[in-house]
Amino acid sequence: MIPVQKTKKEKGMIIVQTMVFAAVSVMIISALASYAATVVKAGRVAFNREQAFQSSEAGIDYYRWHLAHAPADYKDGTGVAGPYVHSLKDKNGNTVGQFSLDITAPPLGSTKVKIKSTGSSSLDSTYLRKIESQVAKPSIAKYSVAGNNAMRFGAGTEIFGPVHVNGGIRFDGLAHNIVTSGATTYTDTDSDACTTTNSYGVHTCLSPADPTSPTALPSRPDVFEAGRLISQPTIDFSGFTTDLAILKANAISEGFYRDVAGSGFVGYHIVLKTNDTFDLYKINTWAGLGSCSGTASWSVGTQTLQGNYSFPLNGIIFIEDNIVVDGQINGARLTITAADLISPIVNKNIIINNDILYTFYDGTDVLGMIGQAGVMVGMISEDNLKIDAALIAQNDRVGRFYYSGGSCAYKNRTIISLYGMIASYVRYGFAYTDGTGYATRSLTYDANLLYAPPPNFPLTSSQYQILSWQEVN
Repeated sequence: MIPVQKTKKEKGMIIVQTMVFAAVSVMIISALASYAATVVKAGRVAFNREQAFQSSEAGIDYYRWHLAHAPADYKDGTGVAGPYVHSLKDKNGNTVGQFSLDITAPPLGSTKVKIKSTGSSSLDSTYLRKIESQVAKPSIAKYSVAGNNAMRFGAGTEIFGPVHVNGGIRFDGLAHNIVTSGATTYTDTDSDACTTTNSYGVHTCLSPADPTSPTALPSRPDVFEAGRLISQPTIDFSGFTTDLAILKANAISEGFYRDVAGSGFVGYHIVLKTNDTFDLYKINTWAGLGSCSGTASWSVGTQTLQGNYSFPLNGIIFIEDNIVVDGQINGARLTITAADLISPIVNKNIIINNDILYTFYDGTDVLGMIGQAGVMVGMISEDNLKIDAALIAQNDRVGRFYYSGGSCAYKNRTIISLYGMIASYVRYGFAYTDGTGYATRSLTYDANLLYAPPPNFPLTSSQYQILSWQEVN
């Protein structure tokens, strides 16, 4: 057999193939090495970024803890402006990162604190993660309507915002938010009650009427659009007395304060103005009842101007007498209180007979009115009355006085619209079962009040709660 002779060309092809395969192998190995290096680097970057994020989040948690122990300290215990830098350590005491805090103190009358935390890793400080959170203490203004004693919301009442009453609630209108009661069951004492004893803490007589306990409550989205709850925690109305004392002290020190109007006067009249001032009158007499029956008209008869005053810087006006309030504000935050803490057996009212208006409805304008007795509407009130304010009646109610009489021109009113909230110790009401009062009642909750209430408004918790949490650039 004659052997095959390899040519020089064939030998050259093998060398070329070997070189091609070698080059491809080198490229693949290089690519894999590069990929591995990229993966390692990406992992390191991801770790550092995650460590920076954890550091940033730790900053938010730290300052929430700080506020729990020092609720009014917005300078991290240093007394000087920030930012405030802290190291973050692991369980072994090793420094793994740091965070830098920028704290924005709450504006006048608000409890809302803004916390911005910038975190980094100790391994590579070039990667920064930023988290911004807002925390605040909720006030009584978290409710559209709050009450101590049992309440009835009649047909024609429409409420936007949460409702809570310590006692029972009969609700025959329309609630767009949740309705809650501190009671499990109670006795509905109205003469037209569909159920009496064992009425559920939140029930309706709107057909088909709710059953009594222990029959299960049906779902009534036609009345309670967001549902209803019973046996909920109660509101401490008695604690408002302490709040009144604080308001008085702050009004005397930095706000606006007046003692009782004095002999020959029945109270004060405040007219709010859009130029951050108010006119103050002493009321000489209440207007006569005329053909109407009632205890008093609670409407201004004659009055004497005392002067024009600027809104106080701390936003607190405290008068130890009855006050009639009306007018409009523009960019103001005020709390007006009528309370006699000198002779506390004589509780005082705030009276509203004419419109009280905001200029802005984005939280810029905020007005709170606290009556030691009640916040009431008098006889000569506007037929279409609009009230933009948060109203608190500590010992009595928010509502309208009762007026009757066959020829009484003021007993029947058309519409009352409230933008704000109501807290009423006893049953609130601007209308009566005999048809007198305001035929249509519209209560719209001002959500801006929840964590930015009027100055020194009563709070429902001493603890800060998270409003928002987000990563920012």
